[in-house]
Amino acid sequence: MRGQFGDTREGGARGHEAVDIPAPRNTPIHAVENGTIEKLFLSRPGGITIYQFDPERRFAYYYAHLERYAAGLQEHQAIRKGDVIGYVGTTGNAPNDAPHLHFAIFELTPEKQWWKGSPVDPWLAFTR
Repeated sequence: MRGQFGDTREGGARGHEAVDIPAPRNTPIHAVENGTIEKLFLSRPGGITIYQFDPERRFAYYYAHLERYAAGLQEHQAIRKGDVIGYVGTTGNAPNDAPHLHFAIFELTPEKQWWKGSPVDPWLAFTR
């Protein structure tokens, strides 16, 4: 693992609210849970990204630095745990020589906005 939840970045200016999972470029990324593709987004830090909501719309799963989306993936599309939704890459601020999946979980606010939530350590969420 490259970056872990809670590691500091930019000389301590911010925390890393995700885990970085190294993998070869174009490794398939599978949905971690049933749910809905809430937002397909391109940003400077995350590059090609996916925001997925769980079925109860309590949590958002954030997948970043993708090489590309899975063919036909669309916003508001229902997906099943294990579906291929994208491929590992180095878009955004990821180093070109270090393809990885930047994966985060956020507990959503009552407004259910894809960009707002409280970070949750992914290791704690999936090791219960």
